[in-house]
Amino acid sequence: MAVPTEVALFRVALNGQKAELVAMAAGPQQSSLLRLAALSGSQIAVLYPDIGEPYRSVFTKIIEGIEDKARVRVASYAVGNKLNTQELAGELKRQNVRAVIALGRNGLRAANALEGSNLSIVAGGVLAVPESEARGVAVHSLAPDPELMFARLKLLVPQARRVYVVCDPRQNAWLMQLARTAAKAQGLELQVREATDLKTAMQHYQSIFSSSDARHDTVWLPQDSTTVEESAVLPLVLQEAWNRNIAVFSSSLSHVKRGVLFSLYPDNMGLGRNLAQVALSNADGASGLVPLKDVLVAVNLRTASHLGLNLGNKPQQNFDLVFPEP
Repeated sequence: MAVPTEVALFRVALNGQKAELVAMAAGPQQSSLLRLAALSGSQIAVLYPDIGEPYRSVFTKIIEGIEDKARVRVASYAVGNKLNTQELAGELKRQNVRAVIALGRNGLRAANALEGSNLSIVAGGVLAVPESEARGVAVHSLAPDPELMFARLKLLVPQARRVYVVCDPRQNAWLMQLARTAAKAQGLELQVREATDLKTAMQHYQSIFSSSDARHDTVWLPQDSTTVEESAVLPLVLQEAWNRNIAVFSSSLSHVKRGVLFSLYPDNMGLGRNLAQVALSNADGASGLVPLKDVLVAVNLRTASHLGLNLGNKPQQNFDLVFPEP
């Protein structure tokens, strides 16, 4: 399905009442809709990628959270790869927008293109971005906070003492810095193995499992396209972990269904509320990647049983998703 190349959707929330205006790709019709939209000013604008499902639903939920927290008029725009930046900047100015929440890579690029606008910008809905794209903006990552990951690990696997993680520093150096501090706070020893290619990653995993202690060692799978490759790495890790009774936890929800013990994954409504709070506070000076703190918990009870973990005394409400599904 073709993706519109200009601002494809305009949406205004007025005191809880929503009016939706759908713009076609480019041209006079879009301009007239934008002029019509200017009749109602907004304090916050949201820029998000014009993208199909299932990702569109994710951004929709984040925007719902923004609107729920903001309690002010919110204008949201789905943006494609081609964008009339001048027209967008003019529309935001006419609406008296003071803060922009940029979602996804396209949203952040569009926000960065609004040079000289003096807008407060906060970004979210991405794993990580190059420093050149962040440009001093606080970017709220979809990578769960290691502090929350390790706290949950200690709750489910109290005997855990050491965490192994294989990562590509080009993707996750920033996260490993946070992880080292978080591990120390939880009394865990963090062993980081770096790999920039699949072969090195596989060698690290084979070495880890060959010398691991089933009682005290665990493995963390971050969101990393190099070291947590789905077709080769993940099957190896799951099989070795099962054979050796090693607890594996992940930053990716899909891995729990395949046999990982647990995962933390985004609470999209909560993330939206948090982004709105930051935007409304007009906080200056904050920049760089911020880990995800608005999380939900998924657990695999079959894996827990195999590891000899009794999760029956854990209240069901502690888990937002349970696999295998009843």
